Amino acid sequence: MLKFLAKGDSSKVAGDVTEEPMDSHREDAVACSFVLKNESDISQSELKPLSVEETEGVETEDNNEEEEMKKEVTMKKVESEPPQICVDKDSAGSGERSDSAKLVHTTTKPGKGADLSKPPCRKAKDIRKERKLHKLLQNQSHTLEGSPSQVEPQVLLSQNSKSKANQPKAIEDFIFVPLPDDATHQLEVRVVRSSPPSCQFKATFQESYQVYKRYQMAIHKDPPDKPTISQFTRFLCDSPLEAENPPSGPDCGYGSFHQQYWLDGKIIAVGVIDVLPYCVSSVYLYYDPDYTFLSLGVYSALREIAFTRQLHEKASELCYYYMGFYIHSCPKMRYKGQYRPSDLLCPETYVWVPIEQCLPTLEHSKYCRFNQDLKAVDEGCIKELGRVQVLHKRTVMPYSMYKKRRKGPSDEASVQQYASLVGQTCSERMLLFRS
Repeated sequence: MLKFLAKGDSSKVAGDVTEEPMDSHREDAVACSFVLKNESDISQSELKPLSVEETEGVETEDNNEEEEMKKEVTMKKVESEPPQICVDKDSAGSGERSDSAKLVHTTTKPGKGADLSKPPCRKAKDIRKERKLHKLLQNQSHTLEGSPSQVEPQVLLSQNSKSKANQPKAIEDFIFVPLPDDATHQLEVRVVRSSPPSCQFKATFQESYQVYKRYQMAIHKDPPDKPTISQFTRFLCDSPLEAENPPSGPDCGYGSFHQQYWLDGKIIAVGVIDVLPYCVSSVYLYYDPDYTFLSLGVYSALREIAFTRQLHEKASELCYYYMGFYIHSCPKMRYKGQYRPSDLLCPETYVWVPIEQCLPTLEHSKYCRFNQDLKAVDEGCIKELGRVQVLHKRTVMPYSMYKKRRKGPSDEASVQQYASLVGQTCSERMLLFRS
């Protein structure tokens, strides 16, 4: 994306995934929306590629690697001060990692999606450097003062200090970089409230709808007379969520929004999202098919993650990014597992389990229990059916009262099924309609 904005380069890197993510938790849909900033907060200075100075510190010439490592080994002579070594070892092994360091990049198998059970790939250059360093250490271990056991802590420190200097960048370091003054294209991201529709949403409705229509025709092969405006409105604009703007919440407030991507003054993609007190929920993404080469599904998901982190700074409890349902047997949905760290919800005990632990069982069964504790149960399961709230003849009452008034065959089985799905807490906060 940055290369395209800066220089107009539309070529894809070899090995890039060409298919866009699809399927959301709202019908069969594309589940990649991203959220970033309100339109008043975006500035073009935030959208520039990495400068030469920033990249020079990470990449070095291969022919300098060996000399560099020789220097590193000779400088790290064995000291006779155990307390200092212990302190350094403790700090090196403290395990502190940034959020970005937890992200795992996986490769894609043809037709099967990502193989998430394998460890992340390493750069060939890093492997070469590690081998050379190991060989140099072996050659010099006999000339250094002290026993091999004394050398090992210094080697660990040497490697650790280098890894800290080359830690992976945070996602914001890549997204919010300035573009050159002579950039070929300009990208702007606007967050507009879709329900109730804001004035910005109304002003751009027709243009947004036309992008959606072209997307549906090209990607999902819809006929030209579909989808209609009413279908578009019902599917991606109307929302049951109430708009709220509490003082402790994010600046945009809570509710349903459209995240509009404006390229050189026109909409090329729209991410549909819900901003909730605890998470940003990705609902749908549609885009202009002419810009498929930009992998807008992946790009928008990364922008949504960055947006969630941004909202978290103002609303501390808002700290999760929800991508909807994950169906392991559907190759088109496996892209969701490529964003790490990710958890899946156990369908029986309703606890979150790291996806790495779930994948082996999903390979053998389409449905499985993720929680390995066989004694664990759903803590929120229904315990008192009589307390389920019912709406009957415009009157709210507990199910125990409705049951006495009801005439005809018992409906306890269906009410029990409903209560088991929503749990005790929600069954007392929601209303089950009974005619």
